[in-house]
Amino acid sequence: MEKKLEIYGARSIIEAINANQNIDKVLLLKSSKSSLTKSLVNLIIKKNISHSFVPIQRFERLKNKNHQGALAFLSPIKLVNIEELIDNSLKKNGNPTFILLDGITDVRNFGAIIRTAVAANATGIIISQSNSAPINSDVVKTSSGTLFNIPISKVNNLKDAVMYLKASNIEIISLTEKAKKSIYERKVDKPLGIILGSEDKGISKSLLTISDDKIHIPISDKVDSLNVSVAFSIMVFEIVKQKGL
Repeated sequence: MEKKLEIYGARSIIEAINANQNIDKVLLLKSSKSSLTKSLVNLIIKKNISHSFVPIQRFERLKNKNHQGALAFLSPIKLVNIEELIDNSLKKNGNPTFILLDGITDVRNFGAIIRTAVAANATGIIISQSNSAPINSDVVKTSSGTLFNIPISKVNNLKDAVMYLKASNIEIISLTEKAKKSIYERKVDKPLGIILGSEDKGISKSLLTISDDKIHIPISDKVDSLNVSVAFSIMVFEIVKQKGL
């Protein structure tokens, strides 16, 4: 039996409800008076979602989290089959942008990347079965609930996903500081798959080898590197600019 996913924070829960996620129950702190909590309560009542007002003790284990006095229980995130993701996306959008995450295990980076991907209207996110951040309440919170607004596919091997994308005429670009070419020196207005790697290890050699191109974000020599989610933000909005999205 699959374990229920817990998400905390009024804004994340509102995003989940608006994304038609199957929420079993919401716990609300009795003393919470914020306008955001009021908006959540109104939405819960409107959607006829089971909820209870509870004392602060129920939030004791979340005391180090920014829970905003709200906790929801819902069914685990439904992942999308890789073939289904790509094929359906190509039918709906002739110029998609897919994000592939190689070895990004930090939930904060994962959540931040998801939030930016949704903001930039990216098509979908592809992660590996192993060596990837878990899809948990911290990711939901860091993404501000936007996790529910973009399809995510989990594959056994990212290399196979890359080959499937390439077979579907989708160009693969790796974002790596080792690249000679800058993002601003290249057209990125076609269907794309963008590979991001972890800050410590970067993108694996096997994926770099089969990439169609490699690009970097130009930065001052006073800084060694950018956080992966920050670098992704710069890149994806250059893609948005060029594609005119």
